[in-house]
Amino acid sequence: MLKRIAQVFCLLVLGVACAGPQKPVSAADEATLPVYVIGQGWHGGIAFRRADIPPGLLPESADFPGVEYLEFGWGHRDYYQARDPGFWLLLDAAIWPSPSVLHVVGVHDSIHQRFVGFEIVRLDIPRSGFAELVAFIHASFHRNDAARAVPLRRGIVVNSFFYPATGSFHLFNNCNTWAAHALESTGYSLGMPLPFTINQLLERVRRLATPQPKEDGLQNQ
Repeated sequence: MLKRIAQVFCLLVLGVACAGPQKPVSAADEATLPVYVIGQGWHGGIAFRRADIPPGLLPESADFPGVEYLEFGWGHRDYYQARDPGFWLLLDAAIWPSPSVLHVVGVHDSIHQRFVGFEIVRLDIPRSGFAELVAFIHASFHRNDAARAVPLRRGIVVNSFFYPATGSFHLFNNCNTWAAHALESTGYSLGMPLPFTINQLLERVRRLATPQPKEDGLQNQ
């Protein structure tokens, strides 16, 4: 009997530890806003419309006049900015807690046109949850008591900048776990443990996505 109770207990613990992603509970009539999770190699980014940013958040968006979308990625300060980081910088990024950086890309056309060739998953997030997501990303900028963060340098693609960020990067707190924390701030649950690799992140986000109608071979924006 005791053995049976122990087996049931273990199953319950494992069920909680490996719980799958779940959508937030929200009012059925609450408006939603689109958010895009983008897989770029090992790295996961988050994008949304610049016009949807709530007032008072992300003043750095002023550095990207006229763009339709902004895409955000977080990572190791030196490795992310290096053109040829090499093995030793990769090892340092994995082992030692290190300063972090945000990479922000301004997108003038559609997300699918700008990130062609990459997997893109769209989530339709209730407006209240979207505000929490933007607040999370807002808090990821290190502004040093200034009104807005000053770019460190140009980014790695056209119309992008690197900014100083909050939080320490290491193997178990990487770009994909940052993206997972950002998405969970909306009320979504991505399950435990949080996704560590880009494949884990995208696999869980796919299960939360609302299927979108297709037009000319691309998902609607």
